[in-house]
Amino acid sequence: MSAEPAARRSALSSRAAEFILQTTAVAEADIRKLRHDPAELFTRMIQPALWLLIFGQVLARTRAVPTGTMGYLDFIAPGILAQSVLFVSIFYGISLIWERDLGIVHKFLVSPASRVSLIVGRGLSSGVRASSQALVIYFLAYFLGVKLRLDPGCVVGVFVTVWLGSAIFSTFSLIVACIVKTRERFMGIGQVLTMPLFFASNAIYPLAMMPPWLKTISTMNPLSYQVDALRALMIENSVSSFGFATDFSVQAVFLVIVIAIATRIFPTIVR
Repeated sequence: MSAEPAARRSALSSRAAEFILQTTAVAEADIRKLRHDPAELFTRMIQPALWLLIFGQVLARTRAVPTGTMGYLDFIAPGILAQSVLFVSIFYGISLIWERDLGIVHKFLVSPASRVSLIVGRGLSSGVRASSQALVIYFLAYFLGVKLRLDPGCVVGVFVTVWLGSAIFSTFSLIVACIVKTRERFMGIGQVLTMPLFFASNAIYPLAMMPPWLKTISTMNPLSYQVDALRALMIENSVSSFGFATDFSVQAVFLVIVIAIATRIFPTIVR
């Protein structure tokens, strides 16, 4: 009788190891593209730099946004990081359409890798792109005098939050790609989605400023919880409005949901 539970544990361990191996292989193959086109990372760094250097500094001088004792640049820096993660990740699905046109997706689908590992691996690779944005935001924020928390625990927490948010939005992007199937439609829908997600969040103004209907929408927006966690982790004397448990639980639930949907409809991209 004792041999049976041991065999089950061994089988589960073997499956887990195989899943990790497949997931990291998918992520590594996707990350390898950056070596051939590193300019993509640099071009995506321009937008957050403009938001911090121009928009953030101008709004800080007007003092039009009530942020309490926190300076506006301190307030907006985590929001711009979350925005960068969103913008990098939401257009991630277009690479899936390119790979479908080149026949690469067909090869993935007939490989031994599970569909879940194909989705999770892409989510992990998108975190690499998002992490580069975090490094830029930290550098610019430090240069602009933002009161950053630089202790290792908080910095690690920021990067965990960035990877989690990137996985959510890149996986959601894959779902959109599987539905629309063409680059032209995807670009149009991607542009439509980014602005409502960004402005219906607490990235550039606090929830207290919002009308009740927008505040309700904001509390259903995963970006709001990402910003809330980032702000508490990045900025001195800042606390999470929703609570860290809520911030990470909501994001985790969203991630599980989008992974489940993406896993189910992923094969439809080739039809």
